[in-house]
Amino acid sequence: MRSEDRIPIQSTAGNRPMKRHHTARYYAHRVKESLTTRVSKLICTIFLFILFVLGLITFILWLSLRPHRPRFHIHEFSIPSFSQENGYANANIIFNVTARNSNPKVGFYYDAVQVALNYQEQNIGDMTLLYPFYQEPKNTIILTGNLGGAALKVTGERWQQIMADRTRGVVNFSLELSSSIRFKIFTWVSKRHKIHATCAVGVGLDGSILPSYKDKKCPVYFT
Repeated sequence: MRSEDRIPIQSTAGNRPMKRHHTARYYAHRVKESLTTRVSKLICTIFLFILFVLGLITFILWLSLRPHRPRFHIHEFSIPSFSQENGYANANIIFNVTARNSNPKVGFYYDAVQVALNYQEQNIGDMTLLYPFYQEPKNTIILTGNLGGAALKVTGERWQQIMADRTRGVVNFSLELSSSIRFKIFTWVSKRHKIHATCAVGVGLDGSILPSYKDKKCPVYFT
């Protein structure tokens, strides 16, 4: 075989990838980085779990302890001198309202309870009914009063308007109760909240509350 017919054999050594040899420091850094990542993930997992448990406990406590607002009902309302032509001179209004605390573990601190009587959206009397008191959980308090004398501001003209409504069979009044209230849960006491209860009342020819208004729930709102 002639020398020019020989097929040259090319070396493949130059095409082979070079094998890298990492130092011990490199491997120590990789191990340290892996451990740091695992520890960080473990800490995050523990933190999220604690946060979840605290949130769940808070939610359960909120469901069991969330305070319900007091419930007011009008039971009695009468004007004894209603049938008298000049009854406004010695008129007095007797009323009976209950305040119910339906919470099993929440008490209420009341400041003085103020009562205002309105007729045709005009105030015709007001008084202080009760002084500061505490209402225990699952408790009902009777708020009864007699609004008359200087506390009842009814003129002869206003009484004639009331008598005119009486001839139609019903006279409508609005009895409003207001106070400042604080919620007590165990040893914690909230800040004061202004509470209002508005009781719609209708009286008949004899001056007594009509059956359709008796034991009626009074809307409650806070300001």
